[in-house]
Amino acid sequence: MAHKYFIYKGMQFPRLDYSLEVLSYVENEFQVRDDDVFNITYPKSGTNWMLEILSLIRCGGDPSWVRSVLNWERAPWVENVPGLEVALKYPPPRLLCSHLPVQLFPKSLQRSKAKIIYTLRCPKDVLVSLYHFSKLVHLFRDPGSLDSFLEDFLSGNLPYGSWFDHVTGWMGLKGKENFFSITYEELQQDPWDSVRRICHFLGKELSEEQVAAVVENASFQSMKGNKMSNFSQLRDEYMKHQHGGLLRKGICGDWRNHLSEAQSQRFDTVYRERMQGLGMTFPWD
Repeated sequence: MAHKYFIYKGMQFPRLDYSLEVLSYVENEFQVRDDDVFNITYPKSGTNWMLEILSLIRCGGDPSWVRSVLNWERAPWVENVPGLEVALKYPPPRLLCSHLPVQLFPKSLQRSKAKIIYTLRCPKDVLVSLYHFSKLVHLFRDPGSLDSFLEDFLSGNLPYGSWFDHVTGWMGLKGKENFFSITYEELQQDPWDSVRRICHFLGKELSEEQVAAVVENASFQSMKGNKMSNFSQLRDEYMKHQHGGLLRKGICGDWRNHLSEAQSQRFDTVYRERMQGLGMTFPWD
């Protein structure tokens, strides 16, 4: 049932909360507005952290909104059934989330000035985080062994497809004035500067006190303790809460605690092959 997927345009999606009709509607009919702000990531790349940061920037660092409204209602995922319902009723300006690759994203984006914030993360950390996440949620099938999951990740045999295709697709928009990219590693290393840069991109200048409030209220500890942000309110049909929480570690480089030397080398070989044409370097390179 929930662990099975269906295929839309060659890509796997969970049956739980997703449908061919909604994906087709989002791609072809969903109207992106000029004042929309999209938080876009490949799964497990810092989506909820960025969602929290954007929610707090919107409120000038005041945490009352993030402590009173569930994060998936503050910034719904447009591509699933309940998320689309919220997005269509959302008063402007909308804050929206998506894991969709660029080729399945609403076509109306091309005619709009909507702002895209794209967060990337070291793919080895994404792999490890996604492996643990897949054991927790009913959306995804059991990941099996780390060895077999590694092969699924490298081949793109997962919901939302290949990390490599996702990143190269979205980073193709780099240089456009409504596109901003940042890495999880930059957010970790200097959250104050990261928040200032995001504010500048959004055209929302905050005082240093407000920036500090955003950083503090979007910290891992703050989010872990906030039931509106830690997914503890997700119903049991979606998540095995007894096996752990969604916010697991929130650190960089955790892959070193999980991948063997052979697995790491196997990953590096495919990474070099797939990323050589991009002409970009990342903090993890």
